Amino acid sequence: MLPTHKAALVCGAGGFIGSHLVKRLKREGYWVRGVDWKYPEFGKTEADDFILGDLSDQTVAQKLFDRPFDEVYQLAADMGGAGFVFTGEHDAEILQTSAAININILKYGQKSGSLKKIFYSSSACMYPAYNQENPNNPKCSEDSAYPAAPDSEYGWEKLFSEHLYLAAQRNHGVDVRIARFHNIFGPEGTWTGGREKAPAAMCRKVAETPDGGTIEMWGDGNQTRSFLYIDECLEGVRRLMQSGFTGPVNIGSEEMVTINQLAETTMKIAGKKLSIKHIPGPLGVRGRNSDNKLIREKLGWASSMKLEDGMRKTYAWIAEQVAKAKDAEVQRAAK
Repeated sequence: MLPTHKAALVCGAGGFIGSHLVKRLKREGYWVRGVDWKYPEFGKTEADDFILGDLSDQTVAQKLFDRPFDEVYQLAADMGGAGFVFTGEHDAEILQTSAAININILKYGQKSGSLKKIFYSSSACMYPAYNQENPNNPKCSEDSAYPAAPDSEYGWEKLFSEHLYLAAQRNHGVDVRIARFHNIFGPEGTWTGGREKAPAAMCRKVAETPDGGTIEMWGDGNQTRSFLYIDECLEGVRRLMQSGFTGPVNIGSEEMVTINQLAETTMKIAGKKLSIKHIPGPLGVRGRNSDNKLIREKLGWASSMKLEDGMRKTYAWIAEQVAKAKDAEVQRAAK
């Protein structure tokens, strides 16, 4: 592909989606600056320039905009899976850090005059909990967002920041695009430690457990979700940025499954038959599924990859990480 000679800034470039986005933009010929409080956990960054720092710190945000960018992608946030978001133990941290990041990026991007177009990654967590009580028929269309009642402080912050960016567009002419992500997964994402999401956690549990063993699962497993593979997510983001549509718009899959079905799919991929022990734990809403009517209407596109296809790629990568971790543990024990 011929270089576009465009420059992009990716905030959150050390994270799962951000690091994959950097790779995608580089393939398309962009000069890319990444910023995050950490480098990508798996492999080196492909960014042309990488600023290491906490974007909730104003001095770090100020450093970003010493040059113009054709596109800014704001994916940085304090986030994780259900074990991080829904325990209630991290609420203040989530609200303060993520809100500060968005305020700083808008403030110093506008002040520098180099903020031309910005993408903001919101989340399906901002949808009202009262519309997601029926696991078989959750309502997550974009127009169902109000009256607002997100299921977590993480969701409330996402809703606030949507308004922050839309107000900047109305009052200051900032060219904004907003997508509400629905459970993005794939290789090179967090797979252990408490911040991993359901697909990665399931892959890890199945990979670590011998055939015939037992894995644990929070709740009865009948709660429903849809999961979107990382490549599909990036395709949706790029199409949104190249369109004239502001959003917010869902970027997710409409292939809704129970968590029990997610486990069965993972076992099938691994070639294992395992038992499931259902235990108490943080669950979030009872049902959630992406409604893709608006993205089809506005972008003429919606995700099409089957969950099993994405899980095969993800399981292969996580199983490899589990094996490496086990080998390292054996080597440490032998010393």
